[in-house]
Amino acid sequence: MGTSAERNKNLTRPKKSSGDKARRQRDQKKRLVALGMDETVVSKMNSREVLDKLKRPALVVKEVEAKKEG
Repeated sequence: MGTSAERNKNLTRPKKSSGDKARRQRDQKKRLVALGMDETVVSKMNSREVLDKLKRPALVVKEVEAKKEG
């Protein structure tokens, strides 16, 4: 028989830290600002909305351009 670490690989898997998560979310918001979105609008968005916007960066650019024209 093997030890428990050999049978259950999840015990040795590294865990996600809250500091890394906060850094990822900050970086994602910076990406939206770099695409042209207003910083105040981005700061009011929750993490799910930010991720949904980043899935289609070309649409974000189009939205920003449309707001500038209109």
